[in-house]
Amino acid sequence: MKLNKQDILKALETITVPGEGQNMVESGAVTNVVTFGDEVVVDLTIKNPSLQAKKRTEVEILKAIHEQVYEKAKIKVNVKVDAPAQPKANVIKGKPVPGIQNIVAVASGKGGVGKSTVTANLAVTLSKMGFKVGVLDADIYGPSIPIMFDVEAEKPLAVNVEGKSKMKPIENYGVKVLSIGFFTQPNQAVVWRGPMAAKALNQMIFDAHWGELDFLLIDLPPGTGDIHLSIMQALPITGAVVVSTPQNVALADAKKGVAMFQQDSISVPVLGIVENMAYFTPAELPDNKYYIFGKEGAKHLAEDLNVPFLGDIPLIQSIREAGDVGRPAALQTATPLEKAFETLTQNIVQEVVKRNEDLPPTEAIKITTMAGCSAVNKK
Repeated sequence: MKLNKQDILKALETITVPGEGQNMVESGAVTNVVTFGDEVVVDLTIKNPSLQAKKRTEVEILKAIHEQVYEKAKIKVNVKVDAPAQPKANVIKGKPVPGIQNIVAVASGKGGVGKSTVTANLAVTLSKMGFKVGVLDADIYGPSIPIMFDVEAEKPLAVNVEGKSKMKPIENYGVKVLSIGFFTQPNQAVVWRGPMAAKALNQMIFDAHWGELDFLLIDLPPGTGDIHLSIMQALPITGAVVVSTPQNVALADAKKGVAMFQQDSISVPVLGIVENMAYFTPAELPDNKYYIFGKEGAKHLAEDLNVPFLGDIPLIQSIREAGDVGRPAALQTATPLEKAFETLTQNIVQEVVKRNEDLPPTEAIKITTMAGCSAVNKK
C-alpha cells in the first residue's frame, strides 16, 4: 500500500506533545514526514528531555499511524530533544545576608577529625591577614567553638539596628562568633528535632548584627543531615571545605560529604579537602614524621574526586592544648603551625577568588590584602 503524507499528518494531529496543550502538528513539533510506499519516516522535535517522554511519543506515533492509516506500515521515528538551557550549577541559592561577602561552610563526613579546630584556626588566620571574619557554630548538638575562642561564659547582647533588636556576636581575636552554646548551660544537652534546630540557626544568621564581613565561616556538624540542608537552603553558600584525616574510615565519609555538596539539587562548589592530623611530629624530634593514620589519604581522595587539595595540618599536641585553653594554635607566631595554617588559609582564599570569578559582580568581592588573590569585578 502506498501511504499518503496528508493521512499521516492527520493521524499525528490526534497526539498531544508532552508538556504542551497543542497537538504535535500544530505546535510545530513535527518537522518532516516522508513516505516511500508502505514506509514512513517522521522527524520530531520535543522539549521534554526525559527518556520516558521520548519513548511515550514514539509509541503514540506508531499506534496512531497503525490504527488510523495502515496497520502494516513500516514506521521510523526520529526524535530530537530541544530542551531549554539548564541553569549554571553554581547559581547562588538562599537569602543573602547584607554585609557578608563570602560564606564558607566547613564540613566533615565523620566526627572527631578536627573540623572545629580547623575552622577556629582558619578564622584567626584570616583575621591576621586583615579580613573581617565571623564564625557561626552550626554544630547545634555539640557546640565547641565558644571553648576554642575562650568565650564560653559570654552571653550575646541585644543591640538596636534600624529600629530592630538584633543579637550582637561575641568577639575575640578579631573574630565575631555566634553559637547555640551561648544560650545553654554547659551540662545541658540540646535535645531538639530538626525543625527546631533549623529555626535556632536562622535566628543566629538573620537576627544577628554581623556587620561587614569578608568571610563568614560555618562550622557544620558531622555527617550529611538536616542541619546541612537547612543551612544550604537558607544561605547563598560561596563554597564548602571538607576536613578529613588520612585513614580510610574517615575518607569514606569525607567522600560522602563531597558528594552531598555536588548533588544537582544542592550544587555548592567544593573549594577543596583539608587533611588534618596528617602526621605526628614529636617535640623532641621536630624533623621526624610518623604517619599514624596513614599517608596522604585525603590528598589522594582529592585527586580521585577532582577537587583541590588545600593542604595538611600535622598532629601536634600544642594544637589540642591551644584549643582547650581557648587560644587557637594559629596565633602562635613564628612557628611551623602558624606557617601550616597560613598556607592552608591562602589556598582557601585563592579557591574562593577562583570560584567568585564565575559569579555576578554584585556577589564577588575584591580581595586586596593578600598578594595574588585579588578578584576582578566584571563590568
